[in-house]
Amino acid sequence: MPCDLPELIEELSAFREFGEPTRVLETVAASFTGQPARVPSYVNEFWTAAQRAANNLHEVSYRACFKPQLPRFFIERLTLPGDVVYAPFMGRGTTLLEAALLGRVPYGCDASPLSAMLTRPRLNPPSLAAIERRLGEIDFGASGEWPEDLLVFYHPETLREICALRHHLLARATAGGLDAVDDWIRLVAINRLTGHSAGFFSVYTLPPNQAVSVKSQIRINEKRNQTPPRRDVRKIILKKSRQLLAECDAATRLRLVKGASRAVLVTGLCHRTPEIRGGSVALVVTSPPFLNVVDYATDNWLRCWFAGIDAKSVKLTTPRKLADWQEAMTEALREMRRVLRAGGHIAFEVGEVHGGRTKLEEAVIPCGLAAGLEPLFVLINDQEFTKTANCWGVDNNAKGTNSNRVVVFRKG
Repeated sequence: MPCDLPELIEELSAFREFGEPTRVLETVAASFTGQPARVPSYVNEFWTAAQRAANNLHEVSYRACFKPQLPRFFIERLTLPGDVVYAPFMGRGTTLLEAALLGRVPYGCDASPLSAMLTRPRLNPPSLAAIERRLGEIDFGASGEWPEDLLVFYHPETLREICALRHHLLARATAGGLDAVDDWIRLVAINRLTGHSAGFFSVYTLPPNQAVSVKSQIRINEKRNQTPPRRDVRKIILKKSRQLLAECDAATRLRLVKGASRAVLVTGLCHRTPEIRGGSVALVVTSPPFLNVVDYATDNWLRCWFAGIDAKSVKLTTPRKLADWQEAMTEALREMRRVLRAGGHIAFEVGEVHGGRTKLEEAVIPCGLAAGLEPLFVLINDQEFTKTANCWGVDNNAKGTNSNRVVVFRKG
C-alpha cells in the first residue's frame, strides 16, 4: 500500500539508510496574496549518488536530467502497481522508464519531439539480434549530399555513414513510420552523435548531453591539435545497444511491454493536455526548466538536425525572469491538478539559480497554492560531493546545486 502522510513523514524524519540522521528545517514562502506558507523540509541522502545504481536502459544522456533513484523513491511510496505516473516535463524519459520498470503506467509530455524519440524505444526495446540484422540491411554508403561544416566533428567516412543512416530513417518515417527496431536505432544514434570518447561518432568534444557550435568545435580542435578519427557507426550503435540492453531480461521486457501498451506520450506544452483524462494520474514526478539556466535548443541543435526536426519551431518554456517562471509554473501546475486524482501527489524537483541566491522551492510553493494544491513538504536529497550553502546548511555548488530539492504537493 502507498504510505499515508503521517507514515511518510515519520519515515523521512527517521531516515538514516546511508548513515546520517535527517535534518528537519523549514521552508518559508508566501502565497501570491501575501499569506505566509511554512513547509517542513527534510534533508538527508535519501538515495545513492552512485552513477550506475539503476537499470542500464537509463544510460541515455540528456541535459539537466535527474537520476532514476529520484522518481523511484516517490513511485515506491506513493503509488501501487497499475497506477499512472506522469512526467509533464518528460526530458529523456527517466520517470516514465522507471515507472514502467516498477509496473506502473507511464505518461509523459514534452515540448521537444526529441523526448518521445528518446523515451518510446526504451519502453519497447527490440532484441539485440533484431538490431544487428537491421544494421546489416542498411546501406551505409548511400549518403547523398552531406553538410561539409560537420567535418569539424566527423571523419568524412563517418559523416557519410551518419548521413546514410539519417536518410534511411527519414525515408522510413515518411513512408509510414518507423518500426520498433528503427525507432531504437534512431535513439542510439542520437545519443552517440557527439561526446568525449571513442564510444561516440565524433572527435573529442563536450559530453554527449549538449552539442557545441561548429565555431566552438573548430576552437576545440585547434586547442587540442586534433582531427576527427574514423568511427564505425554500425559498430558503435551495436555496442551501445548491447550496454543498454544488458539488464533487459524476460521479466523486465514483460513489465515494459505491459506499461508501454497503456503509455501516453504527448509532444507539446504541458499547460494544456487534452490527451490526458482528468483524474487519471496517481503521481507526477517531474523537473521543469530551471529559469533559463539551460539552453535546450542550442544544446540539441545537432540532434534535431539528425532527427529532421526544425529546432526553431520547437516552443520551449524558458523564462528569463522569476515572475515569468512562476506564471508558467502556475499554469502548468493547474493542468497537473486537473489530471491528478483526488489525494494524488506531485513531486516537483527544482533547484537553485543565480549562484544560490534564488531557491526555486520557495518560488514554486505559491504557484502550487495558486493552482489549488496543498504543499506538504520539501525533500532535499543532500549528496556528499557538494559544497556548503550558508542559508540551508545543505551541501551545494556555488553556481547552483548538486542536491535535489523536491517540493511535494497533494490534490485535496
